Amino acid sequence: MRLTPHMLPKEVFAELASGGGGRDAVGRLWAAQDSKRLLLLRGVRDLAPEDVAARVRRAYDLLADIQEAAPEVTRALLRYPTVGSWGLRTLQALAGEAPPAAWQDPAAMASLAAVAAIRAGRTATVEVPVLDGAVVLPSLGRALVPGGERTAVVLTADGEAEISVGGVTVRVGDDPSWEGLRRIRAEHRGVAVEFVVDDVDPGRMPGAQRTEERLSETDLRRWAMILQPAWEILVERHPLAAEEIDAVVTVLTPLIEPDHGTASATSKLALGNIGISMQPDPHSFAVTLAHESQHAKLSGLLDLIPLTEPDHGGRYYAPWRNDPRPLGGLLQGAYAHLGIAAFWEVERHEPHPEELLLRAHTEFTLWRDGTEAVIRTLRASGRLTREGELFTAEMADTVAAMGEKNVPAEAARRARRSAGWHLAGWRERNGEPPSHPVPSLTDS
Repeated sequence: MRLTPHMLPKEVFAELASGGGGRDAVGRLWAAQDSKRLLLLRGVRDLAPEDVAARVRRAYDLLADIQEAAPEVTRALLRYPTVGSWGLRTLQALAGEAPPAAWQDPAAMASLAAVAAIRAGRTATVEVPVLDGAVVLPSLGRALVPGGERTAVVLTADGEAEISVGGVTVRVGDDPSWEGLRRIRAEHRGVAVEFVVDDVDPGRMPGAQRTEERLSETDLRRWAMILQPAWEILVERHPLAAEEIDAVVTVLTPLIEPDHGTASATSKLALGNIGISMQPDPHSFAVTLAHESQHAKLSGLLDLIPLTEPDHGGRYYAPWRNDPRPLGGLLQGAYAHLGIAAFWEVERHEPHPEELLLRAHTEFTLWRDGTEAVIRTLRASGRLTREGELFTAEMADTVAAMGEKNVPAEAARRARRSAGWHLAGWRERNGEPPSHPVPSLTDS
């Protein structure tokens, strides 16, 4: 499979650092991911143990053959988020860097080859692994099959497929034992967005508190109903964020709803995938998408350019977390909350009802001030690379422009109170971090 060198122009780097970048910047990040994931596949092929090596190599060769004939098929498959998480975790396990989980099976290369064959309309016979009574075909869904079997055979032809195992045949896409991935879609003023809702792939959102049961049809409809007005907010008033969300987020994974508030997450292992719990209202859904797309952009950039020195054990205060954070995590949080502050900066100037308007002013103030304080910590840490210093300088300029804008006294009071409560609770749990003094948000 072919690889390409990657360069990021200075102006694109600066646009990303300021919190934006747009579709062009995201496209460059995805192109680098294509090469990264090709390298992961090659590494899995080269390190596959003897008992599955032949099967892995056949699958790799089929993928390479399809790449030659239909590069758009393999590109789309490589960009499916769980290909990244499976590839990296499997390679780490093969290299002895981490204990393997059941889904980190090198033989799952064959599952990718089967998907590519289906999408390319190829005729192929592919032996794939069975995990916990299911055959998972990334980006398509899973077949529920008899327990006790370790392998199944996928027969593909003319864009269709059948999975045979233990005397049972499951037709992909049209069978009671087939659980296909579903999608939710929204459109406004001719601008559309569509997300795959992945609640079956074992490689989805590793480390997150994801739901184990599939999303019910009722809940799926609720997601779609809230997405539509959320997308209208983004397209109407946050067009750059909408453009970036459409470009970088392709898959949503349901997360367990916390006792208070909502949950969301982005995995650096699975670019394109965000985890999200049920959102209570369109503004919450919209700002969550904007927030997590910032994390995704930065994760993609960090695969190209390191912005911090290797972790030296130092831990820092972040006003959005209850635990001390490493410098890299601190940078991720600051960049994401720069996006949150920018979202509420726009919303606070809209003719919203009084309660929503106060929320917008308060959220803007809280995260503008919190982000500014964390950027100060980052720049004073002495642990940024040269590029990291440039990046955080651009971030500082963006948040400084926000700081010049006044907010109503009640919003400022609420933001200070919230920041003070968080800081006091954090200190009670963690004390003062040994590596750097805590910035006090109540003074900003």
